[in-house]
Amino acid sequence: MRNSQKDFYKKLLGRNGEKLASKYLVKNGYKILQTNYVTPFGEADIIAIKDGVIYFVEVKTRSSLKYGTPGQAVNYKKQQKYHEIALYFLKCNNLDDANVIFAVCEVVDGEINFISEAFL
Repeated sequence: MRNSQKDFYKKLLGRNGEKLASKYLVKNGYKILQTNYVTPFGEADIIAIKDGVIYFVEVKTRSSLKYGTPGQAVNYKKQQKYHEIALYFLKCNNLDDANVIFAVCEVVDGEINFISEAFL
């Protein structure tokens, strides 16, 4: 049971960040299509739509900036997973010609920084 308390705290911090991110998106005119969307390629935190564009949003939550911004943790491997997740979602929902944006929602100490078009 190594690090179980630490793991629990990280999961709780992450879930709270996802809730704050969802509230932020709704407040700013996005409609949430899915949260914690699981595919064979991984999980998308939030899938939302606004003005006909589908947003695949990775939520990164930190309690401080001690180790850099949360968005810096969205590395190339994570970006590639999001591309696969997006293709899977679009295919499953017959949305092959949809406009897509990949975004990162940074949550630090309850503050939101939404980065639209965070990666291609």
